[in-house]
Amino acid sequence: MKAKKLLFLLSILLSVNILFAQQIQDSTNTSQQKTKQKKNLSDKIYYGGTFGITLGSYTMIGIYPLVAYKLTPKLSAGVKFSYQYVSDNRYSTKYNTSNYGGSVFSRFRVTQHLYTHVEYEQMNYDLYDYSTNSTSREWVPFLYVGAGYSQNLGGNVWLNLQVLFDVLQNENSPYNGWEPFFSVGIGAGF
Repeated sequence: MKAKKLLFLLSILLSVNILFAQQIQDSTNTSQQKTKQKKNLSDKIYYGGTFGITLGSYTMIGIYPLVAYKLTPKLSAGVKFSYQYVSDNRYSTKYNTSNYGGSVFSRFRVTQHLYTHVEYEQMNYDLYDYSTNSTSREWVPFLYVGAGYSQNLGGNVWLNLQVLFDVLQNENSPYNGWEPFFSVGIGAGF
């Protein structure tokens, strides 16, 4: 039941982005649209991702590649895959595991550099209970909403900075009550 509600909410959020993008596209000058050359498929695809690392008694190494398609000049949608290696040596029992998952997202460019971001993610976490020394795997859902900043580094390479908030607040989420999630990544067009 929760999954149906989440998918419905995600559909509404993506529809709002698409509707907003359609209104902006419809308001552009049609004569300018006719003069633009038709773009190749490769001009509409971009890829990139982020890499995260935390070192110390708690070590986490994560890789998050993504690929997306530009639906309009301002609106894109894509998929992202996630993998994390975790080693926790803070307690008497050492703990090593891997977490993995994936997500679908949509970005809408407000300006050349600023964009809004909506993302639905499912992560499979190996949850460790230190009181019983047992683990269990669970899929944890996230619905991120936020914004980002892109800066061209030259050619088709972009630096992306974004801040997202998990609006679902699942009890197994590693993010504490509305704690922002910051990421920095590199993106490239084909």
